[in-house]
Amino acid sequence: MSEHVKGEAPTPPVAAQKPWTRTHHGEDVADPYEWLRDGEDPEVLAHLEAENAYAEATTAHLAPLRQRLFDEIRSRTLETDLSVPVASGDWWYYARTVEGSQYAIQCRAPLTDRTTVPELDPSQPLPGEIVLLDGNALAQGHEFFSLGAFEVSADHSRMAYAVDVTGDERFDVTVLDIATGEVLDEAVTGAGYGLAFSRDARHLFHVAVDDAWRPHEVWRHEIGTARDADALVHREDDERFWMGIGTSRDERWVVIGLGSKTTSEVHLVDADDPTAAPRCVAPRREGVEYDVEPAADHLLIVHNERQPEGDLAWAPLEATSAEQWQPLLERAEGERFVGVDAFDDFAVLSLRADGLPALRLLPRRARSTPFVGSDYGPPTEVAFDDELHSVHLGPVADTDTDRIRVVHESWVSPRSVLDLVVATGERTVLKRQPVLGVDLADYEQQRTWATAPDGTRVPVSLVMRRGTVADGTNPGLLYGYGSYEISMDPYFSIARLSLLDRGVVWAVAHVRGGGELGRHWYDDGKMLAKRQTFTDFVAVAEHLHETGWVARDRLAIEGGSAGGLLVGAAANLAPDRFAAVLAAVPFVDALTTILRPDLPLTVGEWEEWGNPLEDPEVYRYMRGYSPYENLADVEYPAILATTSLHDTRVYFTEPAKWVARLREVTRHSPERPVLLRTEMSAGHGGRSGRYDAWEQTAWEWAWVLDRIGATELSPGRG
Repeated sequence: MSEHVKGEAPTPPVAAQKPWTRTHHGEDVADPYEWLRDGEDPEVLAHLEAENAYAEATTAHLAPLRQRLFDEIRSRTLETDLSVPVASGDWWYYARTVEGSQYAIQCRAPLTDRTTVPELDPSQPLPGEIVLLDGNALAQGHEFFSLGAFEVSADHSRMAYAVDVTGDERFDVTVLDIATGEVLDEAVTGAGYGLAFSRDARHLFHVAVDDAWRPHEVWRHEIGTARDADALVHREDDERFWMGIGTSRDERWVVIGLGSKTTSEVHLVDADDPTAAPRCVAPRREGVEYDVEPAADHLLIVHNERQPEGDLAWAPLEATSAEQWQPLLERAEGERFVGVDAFDDFAVLSLRADGLPALRLLPRRARSTPFVGSDYGPPTEVAFDDELHSVHLGPVADTDTDRIRVVHESWVSPRSVLDLVVATGERTVLKRQPVLGVDLADYEQQRTWATAPDGTRVPVSLVMRRGTVADGTNPGLLYGYGSYEISMDPYFSIARLSLLDRGVVWAVAHVRGGGELGRHWYDDGKMLAKRQTFTDFVAVAEHLHETGWVARDRLAIEGGSAGGLLVGAAANLAPDRFAAVLAAVPFVDALTTILRPDLPLTVGEWEEWGNPLEDPEVYRYMRGYSPYENLADVEYPAILATTSLHDTRVYFTEPAKWVARLREVTRHSPERPVLLRTEMSAGHGGRSGRYDAWEQTAWEWAWVLDRIGATELSPGRG
């Protein structure tokens, strides 16, 4: 193991304790660190800066390793590159990056043959290129830059884009005339995610957020007019529901989606008649979730009305009730239907099968008037040979295409983009993510299974250098999330190679609360079953030890956001099982937050965690697992908590309080420090530019590698 302390150890900041009491369900809970909430309070800011200084001083000896990691990531990345162009109307649309520039450049070029993608030369723009938006120019003068929605009108004459320069996920919108570059409108500010043009490009639909950052209103803005002349299209008063907008693939409809964690509702606005009232496809029914995909002469609907893993139905284009839904396709055992995309001659069903993403093609063999479900022929699978992979539908703009774009990757195979002709099955690989200076055959992936305390088998993904032996000596990093039915599907990472090259066995625990094995897998890790997420994770850690994949004293764990809750709770359950904990923007003060309906996200989260404000049982249950409230006077692993000052999803307050209490309650020594690192100009996803993001990754992973004694490249590397 490497030395963690060089010379005299720095002294950690000590947060002041101030009286504050939380009272619920007959219980008074003293919380002396609750004052660490106001991000504009000079005392709070001074404390965060002191924590940053302590983190830097404690890890100063890692500066050379950070630089090596950054250099490795950069050297393996093709910095000047471009995406595969997407045909839309008379144009190819694509993005490109330039070496030395932080952000992508959005472009288009004239299209002559939509069936033949131009030969891609990353160093050269396509012939006739028009730069639509240069993120680097927009980011000048800002420490943070995020491009939200980016929309081009149906006639390809105008574009609208939304920019956030603080990290709080509120966006200012600009509308441009593409031909002249003239700014047509900048009236919409402070908007949420989502923009949609009317078909004539005169109106722009946008989403407004309330004081709790919940997207709750859709407004129609006439381009070139004042904001106060906007018309309210729809308001959602139920605080459990979030709102999103988009445009159907045929650009005929503006789609307004409303959803809680268990219930949904969809409204359609005729994009040719933007001032018309929206039409509800089917009024909400508690516990019924559905997604709508408009096709030319019917609607396709994925829903859970009959059973929780989903069915595919169709309905008349003018449908206003679920009674009009007609069965089209039922799932098989082990499948979960996720969504559907409609084209003129076929549809593409996205699903999960045996724990992995999959695609299914439904060719349209007839055109009855009116439409009937039998117009679709037997489905066919989009199959790949590798055991562990992700596959999803890539961007396809036009409905009259004869092919789909498929994106495929695995833990050890870079992202590949291919076109698949639906009628023949012919495949053409258009681009494979370049990885420079690396032989990818040196890496391998495996699937193994751990056993939870209740006997449930939990899938685990393992990634390592080929030939790694399970001899009980390897360093390891175990990642987990386990909430919101989000699945941690295989993805390729250039940065991860730097861990593998240092002998690290990188693992993902596909714990309950995620969606890997279907809706039941999610339901068994939420509400009053949430503890199973944490015990699954600890069981996976023990499995890595018992099977010899990772040494007992060399396992680090990592999780972000709700995954930060996971690793915080796991550290409380089994502090002796981990050498280090990396908790990114961690949701570690869960009960305090979920008791506050005035905070962002809270009310909508009650269907994920329960409502401790009204339900004493939920209160007691959350009180029993919230990491901040269950620290013990025992020896904990070394901990690094990272956060962002402007994060509106998980306030910096939570990790700041957690770190303060960790130092107060638990046993720590200079050899196992507790660190807090706050990005002062960033949001929930951390720093925004690609080089800045690489530096952040290098900073965090240098700390992890140091803790697990894996700072040097394995023999034969480097």
